[in-house]
Formats: sequence, structure tokens, C-alpha cells
Amino acid sequence: MASVYPLLDAARLLHDLQKVHGIAQSLSGNLDPNAVARQMTVSLVEQFDCAFARIWLVEPDGANLRLVASSGLYTHIDGSFARVPMGAYKVGKIAQNQVPFLSNQLADERWVKDRQWALDNHIQGFVGYPLVARQRVLGVLAAFSHQPFAPEFLEVMQVICMTLSVALDAALQASQGDRSAIATAIAPQPLSDRIAAILGSTRPLLVGTEQPLPMSLAYGFLRTAELLQRLRCSYCRLTYDPSSVTLEAIVSQSPYQSGGCGQVGGGEPLLFDDLQQFTAYLGGSLQAKPVISGQAWQIALALPVVRGDLTLSVQVQCRYGVLQQAFTQLARRAGLSLKEPAAVRITDSTVLAAGPPTLWIQQPGRPQPTGVAATVDLNVTAAELLTQVKGIVHGLSG
Repeated sequence: MASVYPLLDAARLLHDLQKVHGIAQSLSGNLDPNAVARQMTVSLVEQFDCAFARIWLVEPDGANLRLVASSGLYTHIDGSFARVPMGAYKVGKIAQNQVPFLSNQLADERWVKDRQWALDNHIQGFVGYPLVARQRVLGVLAAFSHQPFAPEFLEVMQVICMTLSVALDAALQASQGDRSAIATAIAPQPLSDRIAAILGSTRPLLVGTEQPLPMSLAYGFLRTAELLQRLRCSYCRLTYDPSSVTLEAIVSQSPYQSGGCGQVGGGEPLLFDDLQQFTAYLGGSLQAKPVISGQAWQIALALPVVRGDLTLSVQVQCRYGVLQQAFTQLARRAGLSLKEPAAVRITDSTVLAAGPPTLWIQQPGRPQPTGVAATVDLNVTAAELLTQVKGIVHGLSG
């Protein structure tokens, strides 16, 4: 049996979730639905490299969707798709059926009205998501890309749509004069309630005082809940400790692809092996073991609660301008902050000054100075750079 989800790049996913957190903050308190929509389409283009993005909102009569925001390749909100009847075209069907749609070969899709347009503009990827709040559809978010959409972006899109739906619901209520429920709409739903909504009849037992979590941690628990529901979860407990949050569950189906009974990391692939990688990246643990003589399985996900911003700060101090520019851009792509005080110094200098621990840029023919915390070479990727910096910081704190 194939894995339900492709293996995700934990560094990229975490970086994208940090960007979503920033977008969510920019939407907070904005009660103009059109402005909320515009902010989101601009963010998708500027921060996620979409070719263009559009948002339609359902009109009050529920019969049509109205285009309210468009950014990127097209910025106009008039034209043939300014109003889309409910159930018409792909956008109208997404709204009517409340089912998302993905294609990474847009020109080959039969429903595309103008195949040549997709070829001429080099559009490959299309994602369309319904925007739903309080069991009613608010609109549709669609994004187009020149490259196939990565699995990490598709995961993040679910979080984006959830964030956008909450912001739009509050803004629409304000514009309609229904301010009595605005505070409820803006307030984030507790994690236990969101897990309960996924699990259905199995209500999680809450132990400890529930507290807001960084978006990356909440994502891990919600993805786990989705898989617990598929594995027929019969018991679930969410525990808040001062330094960690743990989700424990009993399921009746094996979490291993072959249906075997190995331990995590013991050779047999988990159905949620991408979460295992993501969990390890966040410094947590994911365990699965048979119980009741193999008739059921116990699954436990524990993640440490990290106070403050997950973004790490670095100094880039290179002797050559080209290296300075290259590693500055690489640090930004890795989601690293360049603000002072820095946790790590990135440098190619062989003379190490006093200050934060050093991540040294290794080059052919240059001896490594003493006292460096770790090294990278000129082929390092953004994900590898982030891993090295986190390793240095965790090593210092551990």
C-alpha cells in the first residue's frame, strides 16, 4: 500500500508555516472583506511564488461568486470571470461541492477553457480551495503557478484557507452589521475542538490548561488527527505540560503500510512517515506500538513547546561581497532572521572573533580554523543551512 502523503521536506514546511503565521498577523483586525482577500492574493504571489492568485466571494443571494481580488499576472477583477454562477466552471463547482481541486498539468485538463492560454503563459499548476466557515461556503481561493506545486505548499494551503476563512467570516459579519459574533469568529478555535471535529464521535480528553500553540505545532497535531481518524481512533487524550504537548490515541488499524507490528524506525514504513520527519525536526517524538495483544495500537505524538518566535537569528560576515550576498539570501530563504543579537555567526573568515558560535563556510584549499561549531560548503541548500543553525542552537541549549 502506498503512503497517503508524499514525504515532506520538514525545513521547507516549517519555513512556509512561519510565513503563514506572518500573513495571519497581517489579516488580524481587518474587517474589510475585499481588503482581506487582496492581502491574501498579494501574499501568495510575493511569498509563495504563485504566478497569480484570485479570490471569489459568494454573493448574498448565494447564486453567484464575485471576483474581489486578483494579484500577479492579472490584477483586474472584471472580465469574463468577474461573476461565476454557482456550480459553473471549475470555480463554481469547487464552491458548490466544497471540494478542493489540484492539477499540476493544467494545459492537459479537459475543463480548461483555453488550453493555448495555459501553454502561452507557461502555467502548470492550479489549486482551488473552498473557503468555508461555520459550515457555510464563503468563496473560493485559486492559485496558479509556472511550476508544479510542491507537496509542502499543498499542505500549507489548507492552513492558509483555514486562516483566510476565519478572517473573511469576521469581516463579512462586520460588513453585514452582525457584530455580536465577530469576537467568536476572530478568536482562534482551541486545538482540542479542532481535533474533535476531525475525529468525529471520539472526543479527546483534555488534560492540563489549553494554550495557544505556534502554527507549526498545531499543524503536526491536526495532521496526526487526520490519520488517527483513518485508523479508526477509539480513544484520544491531549495533554498540556509546561514544556510539551502530547497527543495519545488508541486505534484499531495498524499504522504501518504493510500492516506489520514493527516499532517506529524499525524498518517498516509508517503511513505518516512524513510526520515522523517533521516531528524529529521540531525536537519531538512519534511512537507507535501494539497493545492488547496486537488487537489495537497506541500512538503518541509529543512536541516541545517553544516560547517566542521559531525564527532563528544569524549574522552573515563574509570577506567577499559575492559570498556575503549569497549567504544573506540563502539565510532569508531558510527563514532565518538577520536581526541582532544573533544566535549564530556565518562566516568564511579564518580568524574567529569573540561573539556567537560560528558556522564556517568551507572552501577548497582553506584550512578550517579552530573553535567552529559546524561547517557548510558552497553547495549548501537553504534547508541544510537551517538544519545546521538549529543544530548549533539546540546543542548550546542542551
